[in-house]
Amino acid sequence: MSETVADIVVIGAGPGGYPAAFAAADHGLSVTLVNAEPAPGGVCLQRGCIPSKALLHVAKLINEAKDAEECGLSFGKPKIDLDKLRGFKESVIGGLTGGIGQLCKARGVNLVEAYATFVDSNTLELAKPDGSKETLKFKHAIVATGSSPTMPPFFDLGDDRVMDSTGALALADIPKKLLVVGGGYIGLEMGSVYAALGSDVTVVEMLSGLLPGADRDLVRPLQKRLAGQFKAIHLNTKVASLKAKRAGIVAELEGEGVESPQTFDRVLISIGRRPNSRGFGLENTKVNVDDKGFITVDNKQRTSDPSILAIGDVAGEPMLAHKATREAKVAVEALIGEPAEFDNVAIPAVVFTDPELAWCGITENEAKAAKQDVKVVRFPWAASGRAQSLARTEGITKLIVDSATERVLGMGIVGPGAGEMIAEGVVAVEMGVVARDLADSIHAHPTLSETIMEAAESIFGQATHSYRPKKK
Repeated sequence: MSETVADIVVIGAGPGGYPAAFAAADHGLSVTLVNAEPAPGGVCLQRGCIPSKALLHVAKLINEAKDAEECGLSFGKPKIDLDKLRGFKESVIGGLTGGIGQLCKARGVNLVEAYATFVDSNTLELAKPDGSKETLKFKHAIVATGSSPTMPPFFDLGDDRVMDSTGALALADIPKKLLVVGGGYIGLEMGSVYAALGSDVTVVEMLSGLLPGADRDLVRPLQKRLAGQFKAIHLNTKVASLKAKRAGIVAELEGEGVESPQTFDRVLISIGRRPNSRGFGLENTKVNVDDKGFITVDNKQRTSDPSILAIGDVAGEPMLAHKATREAKVAVEALIGEPAEFDNVAIPAVVFTDPELAWCGITENEAKAAKQDVKVVRFPWAASGRAQSLARTEGITKLIVDSATERVLGMGIVGPGAGEMIAEGVVAVEMGVVARDLADSIHAHPTLSETIMEAAESIFGQATHSYRPKKK
């Protein structure tokens, strides 16, 4: 068995792993990036963020063509070439994975396709696809193994008509009837894709509302629009059982007024993800794993083992690609002795439905739960000239500010393009901006970003394009 040595070994080449490898190489360290798959990019690029957004782009085009009828422009029914659609999605993935491979070569990162197992705190065994094994000695390891879709055993029928997010993104066909189990962002995004392509989509959520982490006032416009796109949205409802029959997957549904049983052509299980922390020898190190399966880390991404760090989904929530990328930079900078730590307070969350929903910093629900003294203001997009010209006036821009200092603590947006707009909120929260700064900064007219400026104006009095009578 051959043996190699590296300053840094990174396990997993996703949105945490490859940025960590690149940052370490940029600082002159010898880096080996170990990936269990042939191509780098991880779940996000190959079976998550990127392919889903490619399909959501197509869904948006279909929906915009339908919406255009209200403006006097009519198109025929779309003709869907499923093979070509899959090809478009795969071309996006291929281009990005190829780019990461080229960047590895340019930076001198040794990219190895292998399954890594810890032998001890400074040794890995690499099992390669050809069956050979190699020992890799390292000074420090960064674990970036990500997460996997949760599939409860009673849903796992061994039938490919019951899908997780990976199966849904494969786009094997366009089912006439699709059941989505879970009203979180993955279920709603994929439900939106299939609904646009022509499926009758039914969403079942155990809780009383969609997107449990988001404020209700932001969810309402999205839910109203989705109610017109989906066949049904059942809240406070659970799936008691699934049975595979020749005619389809039979679902027993338990909820007030919900018809049961119902038969679906396909079922998407989207009830969360679990960290990939088992099965690669962490027990042979000093790394601690908590009850939920997350590797415990400090604010420098260090584990309880001095030689090992962890980043991304495996190191704790929120399970977001951009959080993993930031943690990658922190981990490497901490290793080389720079004063780095993960102290970000405005990790943006974006739901890429139509309309999009995004928020950062503290939410109104969180502020209430903490009994924090805040002011909350909302600017309705019905008062936005740009929103009117787009015929998309359902949106809301919301600010949460400290009552005493008027410092911006959080921002929430629902509406087309919210995912792009939330970046201004992230900067405002991270930089300690006060509402006056946003109100006095000139925003281009006519744009949707003006709604941020006008929301901030509401802190001090009246927004230019919205009037609310003051309470006596």
